[in-house]
Amino acid sequence: MSKLSRHTAICDLVVNREVASQEELRRLLYKGGHRVTQATLSRDIHELRLVKTAEGYKLPQGEVAEAFLPSIERLIHEFVYEVKTAQNLVVVKTSAGSAQPVSAAVDAEEWDEVVGTIGGDDTILVIAHDAKVAEKLARRIRGYFA
Repeated sequence: MSKLSRHTAICDLVVNREVASQEELRRLLYKGGHRVTQATLSRDIHELRLVKTAEGYKLPQGEVAEAFLPSIERLIHEFVYEVKTAQNLVVVKTSAGSAQPVSAAVDAEEWDEVVGTIGGDDTILVIAHDAKVAEKLARRIRGYFA
């Protein structure tokens, strides 16, 4: 699993539940398929600027997980390898474990063409307003491949 995928998983965990310790965070990551050492996890916590509170680890005040995502251009260029349309749907294939961060980045862009996204492990379903808009969106995404 990539560092980006691991960072996204860490942010998701601390945003959506109380994580009291590094060891608990390591175990939760392990259950999610991320094998990580204590030293790597400690670096991740530092890089993400997580704060230890009485309730457990948290993102810094006022920040959300999307703030830690690389640019949409970089994510698509590095992780997306196929884009197909089906009526008003765009199916985006990514390398394993990369669909969630790419999906979150697409959502964060707030593109007019996008009604919403659903990100799995290696596939993203992007919902557009209609078939014409879906084709336009697919061309936009493919443009980042070059």
